[in-house]
Order: sequence, then C-alpha cells, then structure tokens
Amino acid sequence: MRTECKCHGLSGSCALRTCWQKLPPFREVGARLLERFHGASRVMGTNDGKALLPAVLSLKPPGRADLLYAADSPDFCAPNRRTGSPGTRGRACNSSAPDLSGCDLLCCGRGHRQESVQLEENCLCRFHWCCVVQCHRCHVRKELSLCL
Repeated sequence: MRTECKCHGLSGSCALRTCWQKLPPFREVGARLLERFHGASRVMGTNDGKALLPAVLSLKPPGRADLLYAADSPDFCAPNRRTGSPGTRGRACNSSAPDLSGCDLLCCGRGHRQESVQLEENCLCRFHWCCVVQCHRCHVRKELSLCL
C-alpha cells in the first residue's frame, strides 16, 4: 500500500489535503507474489500446535512476509485417483505457444503428437429479427496437438 494525496484550494494552494491508501499496480503485486512463491518455506507444526518450525531445521525460521506451506503440491502431470487429477496425457495443447498453454510445459517434458481430426461445428450463422440465430453445420479438419 502506498499513500497518495491531493491538494484542494484556490489557484493550486494546498489549503486542504486529502490522502488515501492505494494498492500498487496489479502486475507489481503479481510479481511480488511470484517472487515470494519461489522462495516459500516448508514448515511443520510443533507438538503443542502453537508454533511453526522450518521442515529443514538447518534453515532460519521464516519471516513475517514469507510464504509458508506444510505439504508439497501434488504432481499434476501423472494421474492421481485420490485428488481426481487425470494427468496431462492426451490433453490438447498449443504447440506454438511458449506460455502455460504450450506443449513443452503442459506435457511435462514428455512431448506431444500431431493429430488431424474432422469436427462438426456451427458455420454461416445469421441473426434473424428478433432474437434468433440460425446456423448451418459444417465439417472442418483441424490439426490438434496432444500430450504423450
């Protein structure tokens, strides 16, 4: 949070000043959270349940601004019946995207294959007065990338 102020008065004088707290830009908040996420500390509770200690005792105790976690995240790459995660095998991905939807990341390094499929989808849609949209059904061939 940062303080922002505005002056009120005749011809720019600051006879009255109004101040308020303002959040930083959203991207800045996200970047700070990501930085803390990458430096998060694993902790475990003490026997009396009143304190948290580092899971690796050789590490220093976490600070007030540190992110903490008690259990590792599940592996979403492999199927897991307990969590209901189907894994990423057979999942559609974007072979040309370098981001989170890209095959390299989404397929967990296992690679992907190209598959040509024929789909039926709406086409030649027209709006009719009032409030009706009518479409034809067209067969289209699409190239899909699927995780191995």
